[in-house]
This record gives sequence, C-alpha cells and structure tokens, in this order.
Amino acid sequence: MSEPCWRDRIEAGQELGRLLAVHRGTGAVVLGIPRGGVVVAAEVARMLAADLDVVVAKKLGAPGQQELAIGAVATGGSRYLNDELISALRVSASYLAEATEVRAREAKEREERIRRHRSAVPLEGRTAIIVDDGLATGATALAAVRSVVARQARRVIVAAPVASTQACELLRREAEVVCLHELASLVAIGFYYRDFLAVEESRVVELLSEAGRRSPPSTPVGEAIADRLVTGGGH
Repeated sequence: MSEPCWRDRIEAGQELGRLLAVHRGTGAVVLGIPRGGVVVAAEVARMLAADLDVVVAKKLGAPGQQELAIGAVATGGSRYLNDELISALRVSASYLAEATEVRAREAKEREERIRRHRSAVPLEGRTAIIVDDGLATGATALAAVRSVVARQARRVIVAAPVASTQACELLRREAEVVCLHELASLVAIGFYYRDFLAVEESRVVELLSEAGRRSPPSTPVGEAIADRLVTGGGH
C-alpha cells in the first residue's frame, strides 16, 4: 500500500462489511471503538443488518511519555498490559493502578455521554464484532475484547480496514481477526485514507441514534446458520 486505499471511513466500512457478509442477519452485534471506529462500524452494521453499539477503551500511556502505550483499559475495568514494555521501563505498580483508575473513569464517562441514557446492547450468547478504523498496536482493541468477553459474548471478532502484523498477532491470541490490509510496517493510520478528519462525539451519538431507529432483528437461528457457512457445514 503505497497510497491511500479509501476515500474515507465510510468507504472503508463498506468494503469491510462485504468481507463480513457471512454474518448478515445472524443477530451479531457490531461495536465501534470511538470515535473514528464508530463511523466504520456504522457502515458494517448497516450492511450486516446488525445492532450497532460502542465499546470504549482508553490507552494507558507510559510515565512521561503518554503517547507510548503500555496497555489499555476498557469500560468496566477490563485491561491489557504490555508486561514486557512495563518491565523495560520499570513502571511501578502504583502508577499502573492510578493510571488504570483514571482511564477507566474517563472511558465510563465517554460511554455515558455517547449512549445518552440508552442501554447497552446485550451481548450474551451473541457474536460481537469489534470495529476500529485501524489497529496500530492492538492495545485498545484487546482491552475492548476482554470487556466484551466479560459480557459473555459467544464469539468475538476484531475487524479493521488496516492493521499492523504486530497488532493482529496480539489480538489473535484472544479473538478472531478480520483485516482488509495487514502490514508488517504500518505508517500512521490516517495515511491510508484520503479523508481522515477527526470525528466529533456528536457524530458518534448521531450514528448510534440512526442505527437504533433501524432496529434490526436478532435471531439465534441466524447465528447457527453463519457458523455452518464458516465451517462448511451448511452444504
């Protein structure tokens, strides 16, 4: 990939939705990681006739280097820690505890603002498809995976238009990964979009409201059909 692949997040979401078409009408839930990931997720959910929701995760930055991710925490306190990096940087347990508490609180506050008093979509026994607009380290996505598993999703898939091999390998330890372009060397995610403008929180709220008005059906039978198609048992 030497040049941008997609016009914007909407186009990327449409291409990703086609790749995930086997899950259409199966009762799967698509969960976007705010903010940009929700724009991609909204297109995926529309194409799959699926419920749309959010899963909020926040990066844990290293002491004095907040842009360097040493882990991430999601709403509910589910956490991923990069133990190797934490050991190399000699990050203290007290710092990790405090940073986790702060970021978990921020994640909860953001989720509440986005939901606007709407209840979370139930995940128990369903396929959860976590979507972001790109995966650089995979840290926030893995925290999101653990949050969704804690909510008793039956199957967890992480989907993104573009991702680093490092992120995909990390995530495959705990979830399925679907990616349009997996790259050994990932330039900044925005490089792969011609339009990668920041997404306002109000846009995320709007997308969730629009999806809620569609109210797609959710059927356990559809889940079983999708499983047979994936495993080849539908013939």
